[in-house]
Amino acid sequence: MAEYRSLQASPRREAAELREIARRLRLHAMSAARGKGEAYIGQALQSAELFAVLYFRELNWSPDALDDDARDRCLLSVGHYGLSHYAAMAEHGLLSPEQLQTYGADGSALTLGAEPGEVPGVEFAGGSLGQGLGVAGGMAWGLRYRGNPARVFNYMSDGEIQEGATWEAAMFAGARGLSNLTTVVDVNRTQADGDLVLEIEPLTDKFRAFGWWATDVDGNDVDALIDAFTAADGEAGPRPRAIIAHTRLAQGAPSIQNRRNAHFVRMSPDEWETAQREIEEGA
Repeated sequence: MAEYRSLQASPRREAAELREIARRLRLHAMSAARGKGEAYIGQALQSAELFAVLYFRELNWSPDALDDDARDRCLLSVGHYGLSHYAAMAEHGLLSPEQLQTYGADGSALTLGAEPGEVPGVEFAGGSLGQGLGVAGGMAWGLRYRGNPARVFNYMSDGEIQEGATWEAAMFAGARGLSNLTTVVDVNRTQADGDLVLEIEPLTDKFRAFGWWATDVDGNDVDALIDAFTAADGEAGPRPRAIIAHTRLAQGAPSIQNRRNAHFVRMSPDEWETAQREIEEGA
């Protein structure tokens, strides 16, 4: 069996620094979105704390070791959250401000939905909703089979809970006791044209019924997120873990939150300027 060396991961930031990183992730996302004039900006703003905690505390991952087989994997199942990933890579110094400005442009690798290839850290193409958990489960199973201690984190949306493939994957992971698998379910209770089409609650009970350790948490509260991941490590045992993270679409920018539909927005330069100011001032 292959031997896997210990990865020299990035330092684990504490809560105060993670809150500041989340603010900067929002600013990175705004910088990219303003250049395009339209974006899935609400999702990038709502997920800033989650991406800060994942990429700057939880993951055994380093921008200097993207090809190291001992690294943790983070799959972005919900592809249209690509802007969130780009912001995290920019904060790590893997994407420049000039590259961010190409978001959504013809020929740019920074597409509206993240695909693997030219963009650092993208593990798979997650544009078709409901595919991530199955791929993550397969990865986790394969890593464990090979004796690789790396973990797999799957980032998905509440809309994907309505996909049957999600629950087939959840059943597989629970039955195989994939303790090296964590799924983060970002619950904002919106879909493309409004509210959730189908009710998904009670999510924690559903995952537990499939053999998972699961907990609810405020996805915009850094301290609560740290506590949730810590509890998972201490309590889950030989079970996969589900972090049900309740977020608020366009968190940090009230002017966008107050729009009738903030799933995908097109705004005037003045509106972008207002949202930018709200984030800078910590509205």
